This record gives sequence, structure tokens and C-alpha cells, in this order.
Amino acid sequence: MKEKLQVFGRFLSGMVMPNIGAFIAWGLITAMFIPTGWLPNEKFASLVGPMSSVMLPLLIAYTGGEVVAGKRGGVIGAAATMGVIVGAEVPMFLGAMIVGPLSAWVIKKFDQAVDGHIKPGFEMLVNNFSLGILAAVLALVAMEAISPIVTALTNAMAAGVGVLIDNGLLPMTAIFVEPAKVLFLNNAINHGIFSPMGIQQVEEAGKSIFFLLEANPGPGLGILLAYCLVGKGSAKSSAPGAVIIHFLGGIHEIYFPYILMNPFLLIATIAANATGVFVFRLFDVGLTAPASPGSIIALTMMAERHCYVGLFLGVILSAAMAMAIAIPLLKFMGKDTTLEEAQAKKDAMKAQAKGTAPAAQASTSAASASAGGRVKKIAFACDAGMGSSAMGATVLKKKIKAAGLDGIEVIHTSVSSIPADVQIVVTHQSLRERAAQSNPNAELVLITNFLAAPEYGRLVEDLKQRNS
Repeated sequence: MKEKLQVFGRFLSGMVMPNIGAFIAWGLITAMFIPTGWLPNEKFASLVGPMSSVMLPLLIAYTGGEVVAGKRGGVIGAAATMGVIVGAEVPMFLGAMIVGPLSAWVIKKFDQAVDGHIKPGFEMLVNNFSLGILAAVLALVAMEAISPIVTALTNAMAAGVGVLIDNGLLPMTAIFVEPAKVLFLNNAINHGIFSPMGIQQVEEAGKSIFFLLEANPGPGLGILLAYCLVGKGSAKSSAPGAVIIHFLGGIHEIYFPYILMNPFLLIATIAANATGVFVFRLFDVGLTAPASPGSIIALTMMAERHCYVGLFLGVILSAAMAMAIAIPLLKFMGKDTTLEEAQAKKDAMKAQAKGTAPAAQASTSAASASAGGRVKKIAFACDAGMGSSAMGATVLKKKIKAAGLDGIEVIHTSVSSIPADVQIVVTHQSLRERAAQSNPNAELVLITNFLAAPEYGRLVEDLKQRNS
């Protein structure tokens, strides 16, 4: 069930994450030039509406379509999505997430049906006109049938959120946000659920608190600071570096293993998230666009100019709440467990419950990698392929370079789309099954600590043997 949720969440966030740069561009223009911005400018502000209502949904639709059926899927997804865009009065982000992949699936099935039945010389004619005709039909269907449904769904979601806001219950979202983050569903929640709702609110109010519900770095900061103070072993020694990467770099995945090591710490993160949301509401804090990555730097850049006091106060108080609850929990519950021991114990218990071998045994370790041939390409994979994997790839590159190994390419990628020519995949233990499905021929090296994984050193030693 967890794996299915991760795959679905990855599919949703995968339509948004590649386009984050465009969202940031829109957010910066909004923050700068709307009437309440830093440099109000009516002419420049005229970009805000078209970018949010047309450009961003089309980018999402194209990306979703491309995932399903390549370039043809992207083209038909974007063309068909114009139907829901024109047929609705609100930004159709949810509509783009539906119509883009659905249209791509249609053209994919059509291509499969006619494969081998097109006479030589007519391939381009059939390909172009089939896409054009289907795109036109799907755009009309989307405009008449899908647009009203998505509009009604969007209005219902807005009404539900309105009830939470009116009754002061928005902090309660922390109850499902924090546990879902630890299951590596953070990108799905932020970009698949909150971002579309937040963009709709920006259209109306110029800012939105929804961009802060998942992106607030305060809860994770508090957990890591607690480990710095009362942690033990490798967890304590690696926590200071994790603080910098999490708070300034915005890679929230860095603190997930510390929660998995002691699940009772979820109490601290839930309370901290709720505290932050309460403060944000109290000071009417909002961002003008999604903050990605969720660092304090990105939050500051995307914040509406009157929100800085409330923003910093919310982050500080949420971190303080997490630390205040986490410290006694660490002192009295599992204080003798190291990060690696806790992760191994969790995997062993999980495997035993399923009747399978422990993940550490079922996977291909760095030591067993030495049985293969010369290694030319290694991939570090995470959920989105942009955060912890980029950091891990950088660490691994430095170690490989320091070892004097040449001719080894190290890339970072999404765990759902690992290139076929990758020979070794380094990823977090919780992503083992998805990595194996994405590239079943690659050797897996599973880690629990992004910064100080002992597997890095063992892998480098094995690479020396294999490439000598």
C-alpha cells in the first residue's frame, strides 16, 4: 500500500517538479509587481493572470503527457488541456493533471493499435493527423464534460478548506501532513495537493498559506537540533550537517531517517507543524508561489513583503516546539539506538512480518557489487530526483574523485525513471522496491544516512577492485 501511494504521489508531483522554475518565475513576478508587491507595476502585473491560468497548466499537462507517451503524449496533453482552461474560470491545475495524462494514454493506445498497419510512406501523414484529430476531439470533450466536473471538484475543495479556515482548524492538517512526509510523500502533498489550491488563492488574495503547510522547515529543524543536543552515536554526529542541508538547502528528506529511527518523534513534528500554521494564520502569512526546495531562503524569496515577521516567527516557534517535545522523547525512549541500528531493526521487523528476507539482505550491497564487471555509470535516486539524490551524488562524486577513479559517471535521478544504462543505483532503503522496478538490472546499494553512509566508502573500495 505504501509503495502504491508513493508511486501515485510521485506521478502527481512529477508533473509539477520539472516545472518548478516556471512557478518561481510566476511567483517572483507576482511578488514584485502586483499592487501589494515590492514594485507595483500595472503593465508587468498583467503577466500574472495569463501565466497562472494558461502557461502553468499547459506545462503541467505537457509534462504529464510526456511521462505517459513521450513527446506525442506531451503535445496532445497540452492541446487537449486548452479545453478545460477555456471552459473554466479558475486556473485548471487539477484539470491539467487529469486531461494531460489521459490524452496521452489515448494517443498511446491509438499508436499501439495502428502499429504495423500503416503503409510505407504514410507514416508522417497518419502520425500528424491522428494526433491533430484526437487532440481536437479531446479538447472539445474536456471543455464540455471534464471542465465542469473539475470546476465543481475545485469549488468543493475550496469550500472544505474554507470550513477549516473559518473554524480555525487549518493547523489540524499537520496530523496527516507530517506522517505522509516521512513516507516520502512530501512532494506529492506539496505539489499535487497544496500547490493547486495555493495558486487559486493567490489569484484571489495575492498570497497563500497553503504553500507553507508542507514546506515549513521548522519541524525538521527542531528534530535535528534535538539530536544535536541529546542524540547518540552517528545520529548525533551527523545531525549538525543535516541541519545546514535541511534548513538552508531545503532538502527535507534529510531528517526523515531520524523520525523513522524513533517514530514517537512524529508527535513532535505534528505539534510543531500545527504551531507553525497557527502562527502563520495569526500573522496572515502567505507565499506568492511554491517554495521549492523548502529552505528558509526559498521561503523568504517567495514571501509577500508584509509577512516576514510572521514567517520567521512561525518557523522559529515550530522548531522550538519540535525540539521541546523531541528532547524528552529522545532521553527516555530509544536513546541507546544508533541511526543504522534503528533502520536495520525496522527493516528486519517489516520483512519478518511479510515473510520475506530483510531489505539489507534482499538487496545487493556494496560489497556484493564487486562480483560484476567494470562500472561506468552510477545513479543516486530519490523520490523526485532533485533533492537528496543531488546531494548524495555530489558526496559520492567527491569520494570517487578522491579515490583517483576516472571514467565513472555519477548522476542523480528520480527513483521512478532510472536510466537503463545505469549499473549501480544508490538509494534510501524505503525506496528499494521502486528502484528495483525502475531498473531491475542495476545493482542496488541501500543507505539510511544521506550524509555519512558507510556504504559510500565500501562502494568506492569495490569500485577500485572492479575498475582496476
